[in-house]
Parts: sequence; C-alpha cells; structure tokens
Amino acid sequence: MAIYHGQQEHAWTQGFVGLVEGALERAGLYRRLERPPAVCFLDITGYTRLTEERGDQAAAQVATRLATLVRRLAQEHGGTPVKWLGDGVMFHFREPASAVLAALEMVEVVGRHGLPPAHMGIHAGPVVFQDGDYFGRTVNLAARIGEYARPGEVLVSQAVVDAAEGGSVTFTEIGPVELKGVPAALRLDTARRNA
Repeated sequence: MAIYHGQQEHAWTQGFVGLVEGALERAGLYRRLERPPAVCFLDITGYTRLTEERGDQAAAQVATRLATLVRRLAQEHGGTPVKWLGDGVMFHFREPASAVLAALEMVEVVGRHGLPPAHMGIHAGPVVFQDGDYFGRTVNLAARIGEYARPGEVLVSQAVVDAAEGGSVTFTEIGPVELKGVPAALRLDTARRNA
C-alpha cells in the first residue's frame, strides 16, 4: 500500500506541476528549456610563469585586459561571467551554440591582443544556481574539459555538439578522453568556425 500511495502522490504532483507550468507558459511567465544551458571555462596558458618572470603587477594587468576583452564578447552572445579566476573565467550561457561562438571569438581576440594563448572547455547540462554562482556536474565537467584543452583550442562535450550542430561551427571528434576525477571516458570534440 505504501508503494501504491507513493506512486499516486508522485503522479498527482507531476500532474499538478504540469498544469501550473502550462498556465504560466500561456501567461508568458514561463518558458520551458529547449536546450540545456552551457558552462564554459576560459584559461590563459602560462599565467603562473608570467607572474614569476614579470611580477604580480604584470600579472594583474594581464588579468584586467583579459576581463575587458572577454566580458563584452560573452554579453554579445547572451553569456554571463560568473566567476573571475585571475588567469581565467567561468561563464554561463543559456544556449550552447552561443557559448561555442563566443568561445571561438574569445580565443581569437585574446591572441590578437598580445595576451598568452587562451584555451576553453564547454559542457551543457543542468546546473544549480545558488548565491550568484553555479554548481553541479555540468560545472565540474566544463572545468575538466577546459583543463584538457591545449592553447588556442576550444573543446566541447558531446552534449554541446548535440545542442549546437547545424550552425556556423564544425566539430571534430578527438575521441574518448579520460579526465581527472571523472569516472568514465568522455567524448570530446574540437570546435572550429566553418571556412
């Protein structure tokens, strides 16, 4: 009986939530997510070495120039800088396709402005928003993918490829990759602009 009542309660709750979501959607107050959001991590290569060789002031200037360059590009593509990490930044994008375009532009712009080469990792999926920050598996995987990316490279997960295919970007699989702290190999792709 307990299982039956638990199932009945679950069905009623799901039905009620569906009715409320439908009413809110018809009133224009709610929109279902068609695609999961994307989280991106940008990092510049050699920041620690730069700090050791040129000092703290030079490192701070690099971080300030980086922030100025990438903040505008993220906002142009519907992204939000979430967390500044000195030599990098974490972004949240509502659309994975926009995240990929922004990432490609950021990597190009950073290189053109004489900063150390940037590399980025992107993953799409559910996130938990709390106290102005995002948490969860999606964030962790995006960070690990960013760590794996080489200078000048934008690496994305299969979830990003699935959500962003068909645009002005080409994805090339680099294969299943073992990432630190991730129990199973993850398929990663490099992203490039279509020629």
